[in-house]
Amino acid sequence: MSDQTGSNGASGHFAVSLGDFRTELAFEVDAGRILVLFGPSGAGKTTALRTIAGLVRPDAGRIDIAGRTVYEDGNGAGARPVWVEPHRRGVGYVTQQNHLFPHLTVSQNIAYGLRDRRGDPARQRVAELLERLRLDGLADRRVWQLSGGQQQRAALARALAPRPDLLLLDEPFAALDMELRRELGSELRATVRQFDVPVILVTHSREEALALGDEVQIIDGGVTVASGPPLTALEQPGRGRVARLVGVENLLEMRVTARLPQDGTMVCAAAERQLETPLADGCAVGDTVTVGIRASDIILATGPLPESSARNTWAGVVSAVTLRPPGYEVTLDCDGVPLRCHITGTSMEAMGIGPGLPLWAIFKASSCFLLSE
Repeated sequence: MSDQTGSNGASGHFAVSLGDFRTELAFEVDAGRILVLFGPSGAGKTTALRTIAGLVRPDAGRIDIAGRTVYEDGNGAGARPVWVEPHRRGVGYVTQQNHLFPHLTVSQNIAYGLRDRRGDPARQRVAELLERLRLDGLADRRVWQLSGGQQQRAALARALAPRPDLLLLDEPFAALDMELRRELGSELRATVRQFDVPVILVTHSREEALALGDEVQIIDGGVTVASGPPLTALEQPGRGRVARLVGVENLLEMRVTARLPQDGTMVCAAAERQLETPLADGCAVGDTVTVGIRASDIILATGPLPESSARNTWAGVVSAVTLRPPGYEVTLDCDGVPLRCHITGTSMEAMGIGPGLPLWAIFKASSCFLLSE
């Protein structure tokens, strides 16, 4: 491990087979930044983390951490095989289960990975992390005396204590409630910046990926199907497969009926409904397209707005209301076209929304995006 936490980043590419399932990944993350591996359960995300940590041996590839090669298959010209054992890779690893030692106190858990656990440097490091991760006053408590959030803070502190060159986080906040996840996520970002450590975070939560990631790789079936900044990769994905993976709520099969170059838009229709979308090159009148619309980009109203810059206004009737923390998902039946919208509990109560209520869905042309397969 380095004297200066995260003085370099990590990168690599590898292929690893577990039974009939194969994971292939190329990755790069700089110090002080968070790379998110996003995807459904069984996509290969945890296998990728375990491979980088050295807990699974890949079939081929190379992995570098802080400028040091920790794995090399030796197949390249002039290359020799390299295998650095997990405990020598300078990697901190935190999972959802946290794996704290119940017979040790908080401070003893944090100090566990330090060479001299009882020396002054160790005590100073533990005190620093107790303060940084808001564990002041809990140093002498046992694990069972901590809340779920405090346990995850202690696990993160233990992983950071030896000043790792890379921090791996496998859905560390998945068992916590939404409010606590947001709080700990904010603390994680601040901690990563302060200690300048590169982080690879596994999650299947889109909200978590958007809030924490500097870069996102969407994993499915063991391979990366899309990557980029969170807002690009997750909010307006360019492919239908990716849109379904990241949970775009409205995917509408429509037909292009007009192109409006002067406005930078085009008109698409489905059944009796039409909407404006951004103008797309390569789309001609008569072409069939898939239009994606985020439920959170739709405004619900009890009537059409008298003056609005939004180009799309659809009337419909509420067919279903479903709890979707932190709010609700309202489905409108718009002449046979279902449109899913998000709304807060306060707004839903104030508007008296329930099945059978007529409502208007209002959204901008820029909220619509076209998908390719």
